[in-house]
Amino acid sequence: MRFMDRSIPTTSQRMLGVLPSLTPVSNRNQTRKGLAAPESKTGFYLVLVYLLFEFGRPQELIPPLAALPFGTGLSVLIFLNAVRSGKIDFSRLQTKLWIPLLVVMMIHVPIAINNFHALMTLKDMILLYAVYLGITVFVDSTEKMMTCIKMWLGIHAFLAIMGTLQGGHGIGGWMGDENDFCMVMDMVVPFAYFLLFSATGTVQKIKYVAFLGTFLVAAMATLSRGGFLGLAAAGAYCWYRSPKKGNALVVLLIAVIFMVLLAPQTYWDEIASSTSDETMSNEGTGGARLYTWGIGMEMFYSNPIIGIGQGNFPWTVGTYEAGEKFHDRSFAGRQAHSAWVTLIAELGLVGIVIIGGMLFQCYRDLAFVRGTFTPPQTRGKHGQIMKVGEDVRVYLARAMEGSLIGFIMSSVFISTLWYPSMWIMMALVVALRNISNGGVGAEKDIKKVRVIKTQHGATAAD
Repeated sequence: MRFMDRSIPTTSQRMLGVLPSLTPVSNRNQTRKGLAAPESKTGFYLVLVYLLFEFGRPQELIPPLAALPFGTGLSVLIFLNAVRSGKIDFSRLQTKLWIPLLVVMMIHVPIAINNFHALMTLKDMILLYAVYLGITVFVDSTEKMMTCIKMWLGIHAFLAIMGTLQGGHGIGGWMGDENDFCMVMDMVVPFAYFLLFSATGTVQKIKYVAFLGTFLVAAMATLSRGGFLGLAAAGAYCWYRSPKKGNALVVLLIAVIFMVLLAPQTYWDEIASSTSDETMSNEGTGGARLYTWGIGMEMFYSNPIIGIGQGNFPWTVGTYEAGEKFHDRSFAGRQAHSAWVTLIAELGLVGIVIIGGMLFQCYRDLAFVRGTFTPPQTRGKHGQIMKVGEDVRVYLARAMEGSLIGFIMSSVFISTLWYPSMWIMMALVVALRNISNGGVGAEKDIKKVRVIKTQHGATAAD
């Protein structure tokens, strides 16, 4: 009897209606040992689809799609899957700071001058937080992160081609304006640049060079002066953090020559006009911008703690002009033309502390990743000396840091605070930190790095 197959019910079991599990013995043993079944990738696929619709915007090219609320629906589905996974982690500072940010925005809804726009901006941010949580939960391995980034690069390559063909204007939606579109290109340039250095095959290197050239051409097509500032800042950062200074200098020189040869004269004329007497005078666009920023500061002085409310700058300008005009023109309804003036005016000191804290923690997280996965024997003064083929997380950390710098500098002259760009990049930063320390599948990689460091006589990373 001991050789009897237990998957076949005995006569007594059939009489009692008791049927043994039909699960194979090996699987039952695995279950008893606590091995989990393969996890569903639904949440991760939803994140990828969200990136396609939010950044690629096929709904702008296929009008019937615009009638469907893809953004809202995908955000809700991502959040529900994140909750169902039971893996939402509030230990990261950025994730915690979202809560007071949303609370302050909720306070503004009933008291802001324009309640509707305060409510709509709050709704958009709640949906973004849902996606943020989904990214931190589902982008939980280096492989998934690379899949996400490669898809994001592909989407931006498509955007760059479309933007170039449309004379520097984005495909539509929140990136339709040429200045906003240039900011998007500034943020993706560091990824093409640093992944070029991480690539080991010729085909891969050619691919990233093509990406880089496509993004630069699109940025030039915008003729955006604010965007040029962000591009220059991102480029300077790329050189500063480059793995090999000699190779990096060659790449940057080629990029500059590429821009000089392909950029139309109107591009250089527009950039040169940034410091022209006409622009900088009270009569030009510089004077108009300073006038707008001055009104923003008056809003802050009058509401220093929590500001005038999200989305309310244009609706409050007329009140703070108090009858004054800029060369007989009222600026009522005008945006601040600066993400940071928008922040100061709309959310006050509370907003400055919260969002400033988020960005500072992103810097710390990326510094942690760079420090953890850069072998000590290859570090220079600033940790920029790297060997080709080293851990891709170092290159991703530098790309994300350069991307945020591109956003920060571009946004000095562009009202981009409530666009998804910065908030999605924050989510990717947190996901990378999780992958590098404590995320799913990260512990094995961490141990491998510790072994390498110990073998070279270095102290293991904490």
